[in-house]
This record gives sequence, structure tokens and C-alpha cells, in this order.
Amino acid sequence: MNRRDFFKLSSTAVLSSTVLANDTVDIVSFEPPEMRNPYFYVEDQYINAFNSIRTKLTLVQRHVGYGNFNILSFDQMLKIAADTSKIGAFTKHELEFLEFMFYYNPSAHGFYGNRISNNITDTINRKEIDKVPRTGHYLFKGKPLDTYHEMIRDVGHTLTLTSGIRSVVKQMKLFFDKVASVDGNITIAAISLAPPAFTYHAIGDFDVGKKGFGYANFTPRFAMTDEFRQIRKLTYVDVRYTINNKDGVRYEPWHITTV
Repeated sequence: MNRRDFFKLSSTAVLSSTVLANDTVDIVSFEPPEMRNPYFYVEDQYINAFNSIRTKLTLVQRHVGYGNFNILSFDQMLKIAADTSKIGAFTKHELEFLEFMFYYNPSAHGFYGNRISNNITDTINRKEIDKVPRTGHYLFKGKPLDTYHEMIRDVGHTLTLTSGIRSVVKQMKLFFDKVASVDGNITIAAISLAPPAFTYHAIGDFDVGKKGFGYANFTPRFAMTDEFRQIRKLTYVDVRYTINNKDGVRYEPWHITTV
């Protein structure tokens, strides 16, 4: 069976398991079933694959460099891993998990954002992007890049780009690392980070922060900075994830929408 056929079979079969179909194999489990938005966890039988995937993604990132990893496609990642002896090809079991995490429907656990990427093999056209100096990140030419430069002009050079374009692969790594940080709880992870196919970073959105503010840029503390107070005055800028947003995502005052 070729990989594309397996995508359809895997996503359909496993999604049916999220509504308590006991005759299918779960990749995630959830508890308790009486909750409207139950907690989904990485299933025990996939823990080893999950951990191995995270290791390989980290090694691929080191191999290609942080900036290049931000725009790396899924097929490029697979080839690099297979061609690099210190990494090794992704196994069938690992691919099954990767495919599920891309194609499943996260509304089952309370994430209601729009699907942005329809194919796990989606690529980013390098002719349509620019690397922002001294950030390690890329932005799409046109409105995203123009908006960022306008913000720097109007807010000041204490403002910086903290996250730009994210490919499917980049979002996978970020999401899997977040899942690992909350003991395999996919539901909790999705509150603060979009699942791999659902990030607006893939088509134009970006994050900003205060230089020297570190991780606090990704907490509500950013909303207390002078930089954010200046952003609120800008008529051409909107924050995507406001308080009590319809997507079921935490408040993110640093997330700028351009699409």
C-alpha cells in the first residue's frame, strides 16, 4: 500500500476511534468520556514512536539549521533523515503517528481553529519569502513582511520577530514538544499551540516580542509591556487569539494576524 493511500485509511480509521469505537486501534486515548471536550493522550503503544519522532526532528533541525528548519517540507525531512546515518529513516510506525497527527480532527478535544494545510507534503515557495535579519525567521513577502516593517517603524526597535513562517514540519516539532511537556496530554497542548495542520504561521501570521524579554514574550506578561501598548494603537494590526476566542486557544497578545 503506498503512503498516500495509507493517509486516508489511517485518518479515517483512527478518527472513528475518537468517538469510542472499540473495534479500532487508538493512537490517542481520552478520559473521562462524560466530558464535553475530553482529555486526549498519546496512547501507550505509540509512546516509543512519539519519543523517537521528537528525537529525529531535533536531529534534523540541528542538521539543517534553525532557520532552514522553519521552512523545511515533510518530504525534505524524510529524505534528510533517511540519508543521514546519525538520524535514520522514519519507520512505518512513526509515519503512522505523524500522519494521524496531521489529518485528525482536533475539534474532538476542543480546538476549533480552521485547517490551514490540507496535505502533509505542502511546501513553502522560497521565492515568496524573505529572511528577517538577526531573528532566524522568515516572513512572506507582501502584507506580512510589510506589516512587520511598519510595526518596527511605529513601535520601535525594541520590538522583534519571535516566530515567523512555520512549515508543517516545524509545527509538528513545536506541537510534539508541547505535548511532551504536558505528559502526553494532546488536549492541553492544543490550548497553547495549534496542531500541525492548523497554524496560521504557515500562510502569513507571525509573533512579535520585546527584545530581551525571553520566554515571557509568550505569556500574558507581554500584554503589560510598552511595546504591546503601542501595538494596540496601530490601526493596521489585529491580534488573532484574543481573550475567549472562538478557536479555543489561550490569549496570545503577541500573535499578529495578516490573513
